[in-house]
Amino acid sequence: MLTDVLTGWTAETLGGLTLLAGAAAWGWLRRRRMATGPGVAPAIAVGEAVRPVRTYTLLGVRAADGQPVHLPSSRPAGIRVTWSDPTGKREQFELTDAVLPDGTYAAERVSVYPELGAP
Repeated sequence: MLTDVLTGWTAETLGGLTLLAGAAAWGWLRRRRMATGPGVAPAIAVGEAVRPVRTYTLLGVRAADGQPVHLPSSRPAGIRVTWSDPTGKREQFELTDAVLPDGTYAAERVSVYPELGAP
């Protein structure tokens, strides 16, 4: 009699744990698939070609070791990006199609120019 109770209890417990693990895995996969949220547009529109990743050199910026700062991006030329240096200072750069001698593309600093319409 005790064997029947333990056997039934073990089967029910293992079945319940299996269902719980399956539900947790399903929820995790669904959350990974919908990481951006249901109302957010995807980064690449349907039918849009995937742009290659370009390496941009931030003009006028040097790293602590004196080397130029490089920024990989798949965004098209003409887009402005904000870069923060290690001290927390934020600057805007515009990505361009200009190829530099080292094979990277130029990202021009635009935060030094006054905004149009500003007094």
